[in-house]
Amino acid sequence: MPHLLHPPLAATALLLVALSPLSLSPADAQDAKAGRAKASAQCAVCHGANGLSQHPEAPNLAGQVEMYLMKSLEDFRAGRRVNEMMTVVSKDLTDADIANLAAWYAAIRITAEPPP
Repeated sequence: MPHLLHPPLAATALLLVALSPLSLSPADAQDAKAGRAKASAQCAVCHGANGLSQHPEAPNLAGQVEMYLMKSLEDFRAGRRVNEMMTVVSKDLTDADIANLAAWYAAIRITAEPPP
């Protein structure tokens, strides 16, 4: 029976399969509980206790895409994205804080209903 993959490709495919349990999605790899604690202390005033804002100038974060949240926080911290409040709040966030906050907000499940 002929090989379906060229030997180097077969070895690469085997390695990827073997390592796949180690490559977790960002939400799995981060600590959403730590993100929740950080959010309660630092984000809830503007973005709501569960990521649903009560302020017209602060967006809802619940259910947002994790990578989007990480990029946004990284951009605020680096000054690539500017907002008076977020620039101040994000400057002291560590990479782990950002990942954990993103994991927390992404883990919140929301539903939406279109109008009839």
